[in-house]
Amino acid sequence: MQIAVPKEIKNHEYRVALTPSGARELSERGHQVVVQSGAGDGAGYSDDAYIAAGASIEADVEALFQAAELILKVKEPQPEEVARLGPQHTLFTYLHLAAEETLTKGLLDSGATCIAYETITAAQGGLPLLAPMSTVAGRMAVQAGAHSLEKAQGGAGVLLPGVPGVAPARVTVIGGGVVGENAARMALGLGAEVTVLDKSIPRLETLDDRYQGRMKTVFSCADALDEAVRESDLIIGAVLVPGAAAPKLITRAMLADMKPGAVLVDVAIDQGGCFETSRPTTHAAPTYIVDGVVHYCVANMPGAVARTSTQALTNATQPFVVALADKGWRRALAEDRHFAAGLNVHDGKLTYAAVGEAFSLPVVSVDSVLS
Repeated sequence: MQIAVPKEIKNHEYRVALTPSGARELSERGHQVVVQSGAGDGAGYSDDAYIAAGASIEADVEALFQAAELILKVKEPQPEEVARLGPQHTLFTYLHLAAEETLTKGLLDSGATCIAYETITAAQGGLPLLAPMSTVAGRMAVQAGAHSLEKAQGGAGVLLPGVPGVAPARVTVIGGGVVGENAARMALGLGAEVTVLDKSIPRLETLDDRYQGRMKTVFSCADALDEAVRESDLIIGAVLVPGAAAPKLITRAMLADMKPGAVLVDVAIDQGGCFETSRPTTHAAPTYIVDGVVHYCVANMPGAVARTSTQALTNATQPFVVALADKGWRRALAEDRHFAAGLNVHDGKLTYAAVGEAFSLPVVSVDSVLS
């Protein structure tokens, strides 16, 4: 199979969808791997490293797409990439379509087969290709929040752990999943006072047991959110509804009750954000201020730590890439119902219900496509 790895072009995105090690495995299985020149530079992988692994290098992105059967990316395709897609292509990447109506319609018009990392499931539960980047984003959220609390960044001038004689910052994490736990773990490790809100009692019990009561666990309700808004120095939004738009949990009106210079970090921004005042930002301009509250809403947070993120992501994606290359998308998905959950778009048809609900678009079943 002809496999293409284009260079990511989203603002300050430095990750790459395939490491030289991954390219070597595919090449040794008889597949043709073509990497766009410079695609691995941001993650520390040179063109020569890919060549040594059996891949070839292509400088012309148009030629790269035209020859490809399977296209491996990290972030959702940008408009010029969507324009290059056709029915002959299988695209495997993060899509987050429920927050991107224009992208959704562009992929439908392309006729391509589009498989999303973030909706693939696992037999033991969870989202195995979302988890590694959720881990990175959760840990980065605290770094970003701590930096944003500095006065020079528009924050209140609060040091997250405090110092002897001065209380630490109060950090609230909304959502106790992979992102939320990793954010809470980091904030706790830095010495902050940490509260996690979640609607799952079993999940709160797990966190309480795992951290031996060192962080507060609170059932998420309107009163708990109101208290968090009033008392927190830093709030991290870590809410996930798989494949669907994130619920708006903190409204514009609620910002008036927050401390001046408090910080909101919206890790759910890829899915539309869980704060009403959230809008996507970039690593070049990561924050903005609304009603005295600093908002950090970078849509590709893990891209800033590209080496770690690339390795973590490709460790998880490689078995799925091999299955697609060896079997083709139809057989690979037909043989693995959890992999099949990743199919979002095929031949102009939408196959993921939550995206159809978000935009009032018709949806067909994955089974009907595979049959």
